[in-house]
Parts: sequence; C-alpha cells; structure tokens
Amino acid sequence: MTGYRQVLALPGMAPLLGVSLLARLAITAAGMALTLYAVLGLHLGYAAAGAVPAALTAGLALGGPLLGRLIDRRGLRTALLVTVVLQAGFWLAVPALRYPVLLGAAFLAGLLMVPAQAVTRQAVAAMTTGAQRRPAFALESVQGEVSYLVGPAAVILAAATLSPAAMAWGVGAAIVLGGAIIAALDPPLRAPGEAVGDVAADRPARRAWLGPAMIAALVMAFGTTMLLGGIDLAIVATLQQAGQVSWASVVVAVCGLASVTGGLCYGALARPLPTWLLLGLLGAATVVAGLAPGWRWLCVAVVGTGLLTAPTLATVADTVSRLAPAGVRGEATGLHSSAMSAGVALGAPIVGWAIDAGTPATGFATAGLAGVAAALAGFLLSRRARQPLGEGTGVAPDPEPCVVGADADG
Repeated sequence: MTGYRQVLALPGMAPLLGVSLLARLAITAAGMALTLYAVLGLHLGYAAAGAVPAALTAGLALGGPLLGRLIDRRGLRTALLVTVVLQAGFWLAVPALRYPVLLGAAFLAGLLMVPAQAVTRQAVAAMTTGAQRRPAFALESVQGEVSYLVGPAAVILAAATLSPAAMAWGVGAAIVLGGAIIAALDPPLRAPGEAVGDVAADRPARRAWLGPAMIAALVMAFGTTMLLGGIDLAIVATLQQAGQVSWASVVVAVCGLASVTGGLCYGALARPLPTWLLLGLLGAATVVAGLAPGWRWLCVAVVGTGLLTAPTLATVADTVSRLAPAGVRGEATGLHSSAMSAGVALGAPIVGWAIDAGTPATGFATAGLAGVAAALAGFLLSRRARQPLGEGTGVAPDPEPCVVGADADG
C-alpha cells in the first residue's frame, strides 16, 4: 500500500479524487434520475422513459472529443465554466420541460456534461510519474466502480422519499458543485516539463498520435464497456429464468465489490500486465459466468469478472495517457471517454438481443466474446505499432513500458 500513500500524498491529489468522486457519483446517477423523473414526474412508460437517458448517453459519446479539444485550446476553467452553466440551466429546467423538449435537452446536456472523469485522468497523468501512475489510475478506476455502485442506488432511494423535481435538482446540484470545485482546484493537466507558450504549435497532427497503438487502446476501451454494459442485463435474465430475480442486486453488488478489490490489488503489483491479456481474461471469465444455475453460484462466478474489471479499465486509461502528446491529451482523453460511452450504450441492446434469441447464458457469452474480440483486435493493432514510444510522436518515453500489446511485456 506504499504506492497508494505516495499517490495520495502528492499535492492536490486527494482533494481532486474526492471532488471527482462527488461529480462522478452524480453523473453516473443522471441517467437513472432522468428515467425515474420521466416515469414518476411525466407518467410515461419505461420504453419512452428509457429514451431520455439514451439521448444523454448519445451526447456523452459525441461530446468527449469536443470538450477535450476545448480544454486543450482554451484551458480547463473555460471548459468547466461552459459545462457548469449548461448543467445548471438544464437540471433547473427539467421539471418544466415537455417530453419531446426533454429528449433534445438531455442530448445537449450529455454533449456538454462536466468532464470530471476526463479531467481526473488528465490530471493523474500530469501529476504522477513512473511507478506512481499505476496505483493512481487504479484509484481512479476504483472511483468509477464506487460511483456505479452508489450513484444509481442513491437516486432510487431519493425517488422513494422526494418529489421527482427535487430528485432531479439534487442530482444537478451535485454535478454543478463538483464541476465548480474542480475549477476552483484547477489541477494541472500537464507535467512541469510539458508547459509551452504557443498552444497551436504544441498540437501535433492527428495522424502523428492517432496511430495503431492509440486505436488499439480505444478499441479495448470500447470492448471493455460493451462487455460491462451487458452484464447487468444477463444477470437479471439468468435470475428471472431461475425465479430469483430479487437477488439481482446482491449479485451486482458482489461483482462491484470484487472490482474494487481487484483494482486495489492490481495497483499494488510491482509490474503491469498487457491490456489485451486482462481484457481477454475478463471476457473469458464473463463467458464462464453464464454457466451458473442460480444466484449463489452466480455470486461466485461474477467474482472473476469483477476482479478483472477495474484493472482492465485502469490499464486502458494509463495507456491512453502515455500515448497522448501533452498538446492533445484532452482530445485523446475525450476520445477514450467517447469509446467507453459508446460501448455502454451498445452493450445492453446487443446482449438483450442475444438473450431474446437464445438464453441468458447466450447473453453472457455475447458480452464475454465481445471482450475477447476487442482484446484480439487490440493485440493485432498493437503489433503494428513498431515505432518506439516517444520517438516522433511527441510523447516522452516513460521508465515503465506501455502495456497495450504483447510486445510491451517482452
């Protein structure tokens, strides 16, 4: 745990992770809050209500690179000011919006969501060096897992005790507060030696950094979240078939806690593992989980999936930060966030189609094989990335190897 103590002792790191967790809890809960508001406040069916968070997710997937470029060109505080003002206006207006307007507004809110996750990753890359990076990104990925465990559950509890409007305002207030505090902290997004005066001259051409290695990382980010986006649905379908659907929340909680444990353990390891290997093992573990007959065995089976989730997410984030030149790190991190959002958005419907066409085990197999396919694609793309890191790409070489592909370990 020495590595974690060193990371948290870095100036500004602990406050950044704390406020980032607040913002990410609220952002993760936003989709559930909009669904429940549409059901309880507008009295819509679940199909119509589900279109609102889908619009938000579509905006998130498209907005990542745009906000990243804004951060690269205009600075962090300008980007946060724009998004905080937009989020305040959207969430205040939610109770007054009719359904068609709410759909469009949700898309815009996703497009200009407070970039708490992307900013945290950029800051972690700038504030850490060498062996500090793996435990730092492990903490960041564990933070994400905690937000997925706590955020939606907190909104469901709030919906049972507050009015729909008050619930929506509470989520919006947390997003705005988190963004405002991050702006006040103004964490560094570049390491000391990366600061330059001419922003335009500092931006290398996209073809100089968006090569096979970066594409491999983005493909594996997409595959990881596509897998994760379908697991919950497969769990519910399995338990519904067994007449045990009331235990679904327990199984999901076990998977989440296993992920937190896996992330903390991985961050303490002396050496990293290749991202493609972690993702391939994650996919295989997910396929095996589909063989579980009931909730008890499913709790055991999803431990393997959970233990590999946070380490996979952490290595992908670490890889993107290493491959991205300082002048375009915001755009690269935005592409990473977009790839993850797209994976989540596609995972549930594709796995749902597989379950409808086959069995719940088919859903687990589809999610797991999507991860294996992304791992294979990442491995093959990484083999094409022959140019040493830091040579001709604008990325400084790092004392630790990049862990995208097989060559990284050898």
